[in-house]
Amino acid sequence: MERAGATTLKGNPLTLVGPELKAGDAAPDFSLVDNGLKPVTLKDTGTQVRIISVVPSLDTPVCDAQTKRFNEEAAKLPDLSIITVSMDLPFAQKRWCNDFQVDKVKMLSDHKDGSFGAHYGTLIKELRIESRAIFVVDRDNKVVHAEYVKEVADHPNYEAALAAAKSAASAKASE
Repeated sequence: MERAGATTLKGNPLTLVGPELKAGDAAPDFSLVDNGLKPVTLKDTGTQVRIISVVPSLDTPVCDAQTKRFNEEAAKLPDLSIITVSMDLPFAQKRWCNDFQVDKVKMLSDHKDGSFGAHYGTLIKELRIESRAIFVVDRDNKVVHAEYVKEVADHPNYEAALAAAKSAASAKASE
């Protein structure tokens, strides 16, 4: 499935490969690689509420700020898991984390086969990088929040994602 014009980079329309997920959808499986080159699937990410922050490349200003922001939030939210997904090689992700003391966010790379991007609808066909997006997945692997940032160079709505994650975490805690 291709979604022509679903995102833009500096105003230029680009095509996203994959479905547009919405709240209530089942979170699709994926195959990512961690910084030890180990495959990671949805199941491997655990059973807590997860924020999945998707960025084009850590070596760009907005991606850098987005990942640092979620690293700060992760320190305040011990019942949540925050994952950053990019096409950056695992070695580059590890270097970037070491350079900026980012240690609360789990970094996963989609460089190998673009599985995450194709299943979550974030793969930019023309550039083979991820488009900026945020997903919140609950303990039952349901998407409770999905944001596809229209302009790749813009920041996502951090507050909406954090509120959805906190709500999902407290809803399960009270059951």
